[in-house]
Amino acid sequence: MGQRSRIEKALNQQKDFETGVSDADVLFEFAEADADSAKELEELIVRLEKNVTAAEVQSLLSGETDANNAICSLQAGAGGTDAQDFCQMLLRMYIRWAERRGFKVEILDEQPGSEAGIKSATFRVEGDYAYGLLATEAGVHRLVRISPFNSGGSRETSFASMFVSPEIDENIEVNIEDKDLRVDTYRSSGAGGQHVNVTDSAVRITHLPTNIVVTCQNQRSQIQNRAVAMQVLRSKLYELELEKRRAETADLEANKMDISFGSQIRNYVLHPYRLVKDTRTKYEQSDVEAVLDGDLDDFIKEFLLYKKTAGVGNAG
Repeated sequence: MGQRSRIEKALNQQKDFETGVSDADVLFEFAEADADSAKELEELIVRLEKNVTAAEVQSLLSGETDANNAICSLQAGAGGTDAQDFCQMLLRMYIRWAERRGFKVEILDEQPGSEAGIKSATFRVEGDYAYGLLATEAGVHRLVRISPFNSGGSRETSFASMFVSPEIDENIEVNIEDKDLRVDTYRSSGAGGQHVNVTDSAVRITHLPTNIVVTCQNQRSQIQNRAVAMQVLRSKLYELELEKRRAETADLEANKMDISFGSQIRNYVLHPYRLVKDTRTKYEQSDVEAVLDGDLDDFIKEFLLYKKTAGVGNAG
């Protein structure tokens, strides 16, 4: 059904493009003599340009799992409280980006910071090509600013990492044996329903052969939390297998680096100047607030084009 929906959208998109071009031809004939037609033509061109750009980006996503939903994990790195605050800023940025695209976001797990921000978060993004788009954001992010947590007003550098894996449906087999799992339950620490902080409903699953740990605490029961945690584990194990296959081309080298200086894929500089710059594509934007508010589409497009021209391969 998902594949059928995507095909129908592509066909409807093609029809809309044909209709738009036809309408533009007609409006162009009247635009010189009619101000209303000229204004309508300008609005149509702007709309077509936006839709064509979106179609171009989608055409760059041809990996096996690019069309899937995404399981994303954020982790604070070097930088103490500033890094934990930065991790929360990134979580907000990706949520706002997803909302702009009409995607659905579900927070699966969130570990609060010791003083501010968050130590880590796992969230699910549901929407067409969510994984293919968000996979471009995987890696280490670096923030430079005057620390709001330092009374001396010094400039601080902090880091956080983003890891993305495709949500795997039941059609893709991932073999997980019970003997390879350690399941721990604990009391949920986040805001939620009436059972939160009453029963040990939160679940932590450790996959012993790979030492991958997944947690979920935001569902209403232990059974639901375990089901979601297993889904996240399946996705991470699948992504791990893909990573092994791509290791020869170093496609995921950024993900393997320490969450510290020298390994970042993007710099967010708030002082002494204001600039967001991708270290891979060299694309930059001076409106830092807009980027942190979810304006990421140009960064995503530039990296997809970079990967295509560099022959690195697909995001999936």
